[in-house]
Amino acid sequence: MDNPLIVPELSASERFLLRPWRLDDVAAVQEASEDPYIPLITTVPSSYSDAEGAAFIRRQWSRAVDGVGYSFAIADAGDDQAVGQIGLWPGPRGRASVGYWVARSARGQGVACAALRAVASWGLEGLGIPRLELHVEPWNAPSWKAAERAGFVREGLLRSWQDVGDERRDMYVYSKLLGDLA
Repeated sequence: MDNPLIVPELSASERFLLRPWRLDDVAAVQEASEDPYIPLITTVPSSYSDAEGAAFIRRQWSRAVDGVGYSFAIADAGDDQAVGQIGLWPGPRGRASVGYWVARSARGQGVACAALRAVASWGLEGLGIPRLELHVEPWNAPSWKAAERAGFVREGLLRSWQDVGDERRDMYVYSKLLGDLA
């Protein structure tokens, strides 16, 4: 691709920021790899090694270089340590997908909600994408509650929408439009 995407640094609140991944973020990747769910729905390795952790980070860089999308490390604004990941993946017809995960040690602190607000504002206003979408399994209440707190609207249930592990799973579909920004 002639024009790679640039992953900026974005403030996600006084407590969190979104920034490009760095090789010293492998501790967050290691923690995520130990979660039973994150490796099923992401490219986080299920068996961690330093080489696999670095390969995950390099894949995040390549997404921007290849023009596929923007992958951010969600970092604590105080110590700049990565605590999760959020990505914005532009697609056809003025839509983009959003996906995220938060390391277990950082859950319950508003990380996902802050990151979703920041990436949604940037995607809708800064990039001019008309519609953002995300998908969450119905059992994953912390994730869909974060989406709702961030202003995403549940539009419905997509039955047997996605492969997760060895089975097809239902997903709630959420969206956020420029007019939804508050």
